[in-house]
Amino acid sequence: MNHIGNRLVIGLLAVFLLLPATAVAQQSQEQMAAYYFDNGEFQQAAQLYESLYKHTTNKYYYQRLYTTYLQLGEYKEAAKLAEKRLKNNPKELPVYVDQGNVYLIQKQSKKAEKYFDKAIEAITSDLSVIPDLAMAFVNIGRPDYAVQTYRTARTKTRNNQLYFNELVGVYQTMGDYAAMTQEYFNLLDQSPGIMPSVQVSMQKAMQEAPDDRLAQGIKQALVQRVREHPDDQTYLEMMIWFSIQQKDFAFALTQAQAVDARFPDKGGDQLLRVARIAYQNEAYDVAAEAYRLLQRKGKEHPHYFDSRVGELEVEFARINHNYAIDSKDFQRLKQRYDETIAELGKNERTVPLMRNYAALMAYHGGDAQAAVSMLDDVLEIPRLKSTVRDEVKLELGDLLLFAGSIWDASLLYMQVEKANKNDILGAQAKFKNAKLSYFNHDFEWANSQLKVLRASTSKLVANDAMELSLLISDNMEDDGTYGMLELFADADLLLYQNRLDSAWDGFDAISRSVLSHPLFDEVLMRKAQIRMKQARYTEADSLLQRLIDFYPEDITADDALFLMAQLNEDHLDNPTKALECYEKLLVDYPTSLYVDRARKRYNVLKVKQ
Repeated sequence: MNHIGNRLVIGLLAVFLLLPATAVAQQSQEQMAAYYFDNGEFQQAAQLYESLYKHTTNKYYYQRLYTTYLQLGEYKEAAKLAEKRLKNNPKELPVYVDQGNVYLIQKQSKKAEKYFDKAIEAITSDLSVIPDLAMAFVNIGRPDYAVQTYRTARTKTRNNQLYFNELVGVYQTMGDYAAMTQEYFNLLDQSPGIMPSVQVSMQKAMQEAPDDRLAQGIKQALVQRVREHPDDQTYLEMMIWFSIQQKDFAFALTQAQAVDARFPDKGGDQLLRVARIAYQNEAYDVAAEAYRLLQRKGKEHPHYFDSRVGELEVEFARINHNYAIDSKDFQRLKQRYDETIAELGKNERTVPLMRNYAALMAYHGGDAQAAVSMLDDVLEIPRLKSTVRDEVKLELGDLLLFAGSIWDASLLYMQVEKANKNDILGAQAKFKNAKLSYFNHDFEWANSQLKVLRASTSKLVANDAMELSLLISDNMEDDGTYGMLELFADADLLLYQNRLDSAWDGFDAISRSVLSHPLFDEVLMRKAQIRMKQARYTEADSLLQRLIDFYPEDITADDALFLMAQLNEDHLDNPTKALECYEKLLVDYPTSLYVDRARKRYNVLKVKQ
């Protein structure tokens, strides 16, 4: 025994002296047996457990003694121990597994399986032993017998839904995805109402699967079920759900159309669902088509209103995603907005349309007056929710700043901040006012407000505040002035007002005036944004690449990576480079706000490779 063992014994003596002699003896033996077992000294452990089991034949001592025999290679002793245990405890079915395991270890599979089969044959309607028996099979590497255990229990109890989760788990461990999928479908056949629970279980299993074999197996099985049972709504809806999980929105739309054709009373719901989810995932073509299919059902259809509003929301998002729109497309979209608002009216339900129309007119059409007029109309709508009213006031303030009415914009921001002091909307208003002060060269006051906002509960506001605060703090000149930052702020305001050529000249002047400056990474980012707005995507890509190459540690690096990924995916037809950008962002900038979106796009592109 080593010195640690000696100290353990000495330490225990003080306790044992206070106990009756027999209790001391047994507890001492148990402690020492456990010590030897845990330290791999199985010969000593076996001697003690033999003595303990002789006096107290409980399951724990049996299992410990059985294990020590296996560890020592004393297979005959292990087999005898299990045989005697089973004779005295015939309902303890896992002992059959212990008997068989002795032969399994010695690579005598046929002998082992005789005992395994006996365990299965001994199963009755008493379910208390089933979990332990199944786990015993799993623990020795025979999950196939665990499956037999659960299935036999079902037969004995005539309950085909028994042990569903356990069976699914075993099939997953075995990699038997066909059987796993069949288990899901059998449950759905018997209880279609539990579809949401089945979907949660399947989604979890697919996330845990090491590869896409499970997903492919589910898809094939679903296609087969839909083909065999074309009028079974359950599997059509399952196919839609699965397609959405796999980000295959085009296929989801096809299945939603099938539901619509076979079940007209339910089809519209599925089309609307696919449209909304595709829109949220930036699958704009699919979303727009789904909304158009709903519109063709006529004005009397319950989803007509949602489809009209939804389609225009998709088209507006597409413009913002693409950064640029030509004059013909702008006029076409403006006309559709005009017609839709005229048809549906200016009311609480069309507020999203009206807000997007204002942004379209100001930021893409250069008509700030029409935009302001539309938002004024929104504010005139009776019984408008106070939150919506204040959101619109912020947008109106943005439009006034865009048009050059700086003080009117500031007044609106202050109103919203005062009305929402302790919530996110108030923080957004405070940030906008601080940025307005930045545009106006009042850097000290702006920075004092930004430092407060860096602790905002809104992660987005806090991040924006931190970026602008660092921009100000890092660019004070040696003489305590902000000469270069003033030039940058002026150009930044021109960019915000969409005066792109003038903004470019302003940023270009900074990069030409000195050999180096902390603002150079910001200048590259702004120049890239200008080229994107001008649809000069190759130049934008080059500017972003320079930023990443020369300023990988600066705060704009993750922004540049995400922007470059989008450019290459959406405009430069280079999904390989987009994938590389998303991957680099996930690896090198794990705390970036873009991580979730980058991971989503990375997974989509990875599947397509």
